[in-house]
Amino acid sequence: MSAPAYGVLRQVTPTASVLLEHNPSSMTLEGTNSWVLRGAGASGSVVVDPGHEDIEHLTLLAETGAVELIVLTHHHPDHAEGAPWFAERAGAPVRAFDESLCIGGKSLVDGEVIEVGGLRLSVLHTPGHTGDSICLVSEGQILTGDTILGRGTTVLHDLGDYLRSLRKLIGLPGGTTGLPGHGPELPDLAATAREYLTHREERLDQVRSALETLGADATPRQVVEVVYADVDQALWAPAEWSVRAQLDYLRSEDGE
Repeated sequence: MSAPAYGVLRQVTPTASVLLEHNPSSMTLEGTNSWVLRGAGASGSVVVDPGHEDIEHLTLLAETGAVELIVLTHHHPDHAEGAPWFAERAGAPVRAFDESLCIGGKSLVDGEVIEVGGLRLSVLHTPGHTGDSICLVSEGQILTGDTILGRGTTVLHDLGDYLRSLRKLIGLPGGTTGLPGHGPELPDLAATAREYLTHREERLDQVRSALETLGADATPRQVVEVVYADVDQALWAPAEWSVRAQLDYLRSEDGE
């Protein structure tokens, strides 16, 4: 795998470019993908997920040209923290599903279509990673935030919500390019969503099996030590969050 191109705006599709923030970690992979969307002939762009309040990164992002709108896929700091600074620098409003993140604009609504930057952007509410997670569909591509990553699987807050969101994404046309919040772009987002759904169902079966051995009242940590025994222990903490969501799902009265 080639080294990440930090600080360089990389064209990915005819209407989408990415600026990779230098904030690599086990949670952010190579770093946060800040997406710059611009239709043919448009004078301004849409910036999705400016990232942390990383002034060097945000300044480079501002230098990509005029910005008409800033969109946040969800509230986590590695996507949203820098939005207020960037909004002031770019002179553009911020919109998100969570009204508290908005600056000079209304909260996003599921199914809403936004015409901006020479593009039509359709909003999909895709909770699961967080309650306020959204995806944006435009021009045969979809920006997924942390709902689907370019590599690996995402940490979950609510499994029932997440399974419903995956089923929504599976309905996308084949060949829809996935532009994730972390990691490389994906050639067929619907196919990846199907793989995620299969993976989650397999994990649920593993958790059910672990509970048969450990007992119905097993803690998330105990389940992680069984189900994720072959995974680097450095990843057990985020795995514990996902297992907690799986246990909540399995223990709910009306699980899927």
